[in-house]
Amino acid sequence: MQRLEHLDKHLVDELARVARETVRDELREQARGQRRRAALYAGSGAAALYAGAAVALAVGLALALVLPGWAAALITAAVLGALAHALRAAARPTASGTVPAQATAPGGRSAPVPPVPSAPPTAGVVPPRPDSDPDAPRHRD
Repeated sequence: MQRLEHLDKHLVDELARVARETVRDELREQARGQRRRAALYAGSGAAALYAGAAVALAVGLALALVLPGWAAALITAAVLGALAHALRAAARPTASGTVPAQATAPGGRSAPVPPVPSAPPTAGVVPPRPDSDPDAPRHRD
């Protein structure tokens, strides 16, 4: 009976070791794929940055044909600054502080978000109904 317990313990230890090695190998493989993807994104970003710089230079040189060099550079910088501001504004939430109608729930599923009131609630005050006349006499129903 003790021999069977020893074999069971040995078998459990061996299975745990194999499971750990399998998980470690799988995580290593996933990390390798993510590193490759991150390197490709970084290379793509660097190429896009240089392409944008070349376009900005071309715009500046084209403007320099009809304007002084300093004016062409100033106009190019202003246009790029306005573009950066517009992109930043597009990336931010709405100015009123409300959240979009749909948000992403854990797991990537869309979940409805309740509306945010425009004003804080007031205690004990009942707002008038929108279809009622404020000057009309009020009767209890």
